[in-house]
Amino acid sequence: MNQIVLITGASSGIGAACARVFANNGAKLILAARRFEKLQQLVKSLSINPSQAHLVELDVRNRTAVESAIASLPPQWSSIDILVNNAGLSRGLDKLHEGEFQDWEEMIDTNIKGLLYMTRYVVPGMIQRGRGHVINIGSIAGHQTYPGGNVYCGTKAAVKSISEGLKQDLLGTPIRVTSVDPGLVETEFSEVRFRGDIERSKKVYQGLTPLTPDDIADVVYFCATRPAHVNINEVILMPVDQASATLVNRNFN
Repeated sequence: MNQIVLITGASSGIGAACARVFANNGAKLILAARRFEKLQQLVKSLSINPSQAHLVELDVRNRTAVESAIASLPPQWSSIDILVNNAGLSRGLDKLHEGEFQDWEEMIDTNIKGLLYMTRYVVPGMIQRGRGHVINIGSIAGHQTYPGGNVYCGTKAAVKSISEGLKQDLLGTPIRVTSVDPGLVETEFSEVRFRGDIERSKKVYQGLTPLTPDDIADVVYFCATRPAHVNINEVILMPVDQASATLVNRNFN
């Protein structure tokens, strides 16, 4: 795969797993995240030549930082073939009328606006070059709302709508758009949601075998490697022990 892949939120979880699968298949990686040291550790763990990766310390919530990051890419890195909009998070499980404003801002700014900023600054180049693929990491939460998920589910429903709208806007171009929407995946997601409460985080995945970041990365890579005329619009994947956003089978025997 002789392509340039830009992955946001690449320092851990699904983003890091996507970096691994693309690196293993010869892609050149632009890895963006807030935690630069984690990106450096990730590159060391990949069996690639350091020249195969370009690291960017970036908070996707900051529009001017996103604009600057894309505009200042070295010429050999500027022709992005695949954009994986993975940066995202959830905060809390409060009822809407008891919610923390800061939590809302963080989720909306990262999950919606960050994705929009990245897409807005990367896609024009794809159109100009006549090739490209935008892969958005959505969630089952964008299809079904669950108790306490109000704003987070709203942000992921927005990702679903934005993905569909972008596909419509790009009709007539060769640019592809995919949304990969997982159910329960064991990452730092719950730790972030519960602000580092490890015990509470572990309970989310107890009694079942959740998806792994590698499972999601495999699907992302599959979508990215279809023949040029094939667009996988949307993939919903869940563990076998999950049937919907709220229906989960837990076995504690």
